[in-house]
Amino acid sequence: MVESKPQEPRASTADGPAWLAATLEEIGKVFIGPPELVEVLLVALLAPGHVLLEGVPGVAKTTLVKAFAQLLGCEFRRIQFTPDLLPADITGTYILDMGTNRFVLRKGPIFAQIILGDEINRAPAKTQSALLEAMQEHQVTVEGVTQQLVEPFMVLATQNPIEQEGVYLLPEAQLDRFLVKVQIGYPDVLQERAILQTYHRAVPQVRPCFTPQEVLGLRSRVEQVHVEDELMEYIVRLVRYTREHEQVALGASPRAALALMRAAKARALLHGRSFVLPDDVRVLLPPVLRHRILLTPEAELEGFGVATLLAEAQAEVAYAR
Repeated sequence: MVESKPQEPRASTADGPAWLAATLEEIGKVFIGPPELVEVLLVALLAPGHVLLEGVPGVAKTTLVKAFAQLLGCEFRRIQFTPDLLPADITGTYILDMGTNRFVLRKGPIFAQIILGDEINRAPAKTQSALLEAMQEHQVTVEGVTQQLVEPFMVLATQNPIEQEGVYLLPEAQLDRFLVKVQIGYPDVLQERAILQTYHRAVPQVRPCFTPQEVLGLRSRVEQVHVEDELMEYIVRLVRYTREHEQVALGASPRAALALMRAAKARALLHGRSFVLPDDVRVLLPPVLRHRILLTPEAELEGFGVATLLAEAQAEVAYAR
């Protein structure tokens, strides 16, 4: 009789800091970058929500997403967006089974749990909209038949901010479906040196540390995190500041306020707290709101950016207990 080897201990679903530490350790094997980026991905997973990663080619956006999916032990699919991609290429279609003489659904890649939408802005709006129902309702309708997606379900899309030819801007309705927008820039000198040291030999594999069931368990604990009424008022005033600023054409919506509250609750749990602090809100304000605000043309000509607006909001709107 062969004795079974004891399994390595997993991070408990009751221990958010252990999840955060395990995530940073494993993804750090292949992704050299600010740990805050990885934390935001974990926040989005637990909130729950979807992530838009923006950065120039070669800054490891795809590497980060693939490592994140391997860590969770979830089914992973990659969709490479191109101008000729059709909605059916994402959702799937019904085909005739010659053996049974019946139409059966050939499922598209959207039926995985972790979806990488690579270069999402290369596809036209009609194809991009194929993701809307899946992202909002966690279901897909193919030829009038609705199919539920397997939880946990999460879309991580990437886009290149510098290309102008052959790309299609994401419509505001779709941008608003992303919980956070993460901007990945160039590494600093020490990080770039670490990248060369890591990749000049065989890179270690990211091992699965969690299971989909554990993800769902920790998600349920996020709902129990307490938010004081004063913090809700603080979130409302921050969001309203973006609507009332004279250089803003379109401010953050009530959905943005809900997203900021959910993200703050997830971050609190990851840091071992059952309650939200103002710092949770402040840290997550840029990634949650930066893609939900449109500035006036005059503001853009003057060099006034969304980052400046959000910095003003944090400075002008005080937390009053």
